Amino acid sequence: MKYINRIVDKEIKEKLSIMGAIYIKGPKWCGKTTSAKQIAKSILEMQNPDLQENYIQLANTKPSLLLEGEKPRLIDEWQLAPKLWNAVRYSVDNIGLPNQYILTGSATPTEDDTLHSGVGRFAFITMKTMTLFESGDSNGKISLKEILKGNKNIDGITTDLTYEKIAYVLCRGGWPNSINLEKEQALEIPKNYIDVLCSSDISKIDGVKRNPALARAILKSYARQISTIDSNQSLFEDVKANYTDISERTIIDYLDVLKKLYIIEEIEAWNPNIRSKTAIRTSPKKSMIDPSLAVAVLGCSPKEIMLDINTFGLLFENLVNRDLSVYVSSIGGTLKHYRDRYNLECDNVIHFNDGKYALIETKLGTTRIKEAEEHLLTLKKLILENEPKIGEPEFLMVITGTDMAYTTENGVMIVPIGCLKD
Repeated sequence: MKYINRIVDKEIKEKLSIMGAIYIKGPKWCGKTTSAKQIAKSILEMQNPDLQENYIQLANTKPSLLLEGEKPRLIDEWQLAPKLWNAVRYSVDNIGLPNQYILTGSATPTEDDTLHSGVGRFAFITMKTMTLFESGDSNGKISLKEILKGNKNIDGITTDLTYEKIAYVLCRGGWPNSINLEKEQALEIPKNYIDVLCSSDISKIDGVKRNPALARAILKSYARQISTIDSNQSLFEDVKANYTDISERTIIDYLDVLKKLYIIEEIEAWNPNIRSKTAIRTSPKKSMIDPSLAVAVLGCSPKEIMLDINTFGLLFENLVNRDLSVYVSSIGGTLKHYRDRYNLECDNVIHFNDGKYALIETKLGTTRIKEAEEHLLTLKKLILENEPKIGEPEFLMVITGTDMAYTTENGVMIVPIGCLKD
């Protein structure tokens, strides 16, 4: 099968060229190992069922033997033998050269005080499922990089990513193995992911036996609140309606494990200090690493998603969050959200280390684009009036599920997700 280039590939090569080791983390099946194999010269596959036990024993007795091989050496799913971490760090110190090791992991290992932080030896890279541009569903005619350079001529650019197609890619997800499958087969992948997650992975991560049915119930409740900043209290109440004897501490434990498995990835709030700190709502926005997992646990089909416009809109926002986070990371930014107690919101704030920022709203259809534009303009005015040193945003944008890009009279760019790339 031909390799599909990933946006993160450039970051992998750049960081490996200056660091002795890199650690690529992210959910299972997102393509970490496949990308790493493109540049690795030798491979240690910790998941090999025939050799895993031997590898773990060696890692506990003489881990240096597992590091032997042409460099850069890929150590896949290193967390199965955590002592390899310190062995790699020690080797990097001794060799003193970049381009030595690539570690991949689909789960954060159990906390261990003996593990070195890796600072100064490792570069850390997060990999997610494929964006619409990587999967070929976005034509990529509108580039965030170019917009930041000042090239904002987007009027009239179109996409063939229709309402129906968006519903399908939401349910299919960005799993590399699904791209070349028939539609019905592709839709099974996120369902299988949830099955394995609840029946096995959620207990395997730290050896603590957890209830698969409870795990699924917690995931389902979380999926219902996707793209919101609701507190966990409503989630607790939702789960306790069916599991009356479950404590909040237990539910939090399950949520923490889902974060360690890179299933849940919440978006932090942006606080520009434009009003009193008590006015800014600092709760993170609920998000999953791929919208298809929310769809799968809710048991929805593309047709059912299209018939439920509210759920469709929240899932679409999760899709946009995933794509934007990848695009923005590749150009040195981070993704946040803004909401205050006066009900002024901004779905996404792109923030850069040099202080530059951009404001983005997400709307599936055309009916609420005007409302989104007003939110952006109000927030921009608020910033300039109360904290002028922050400066003007680089751009204002509404990302939509529509088919044509244009710029409003107020300078707000309306961009279909099917046209966007990094």
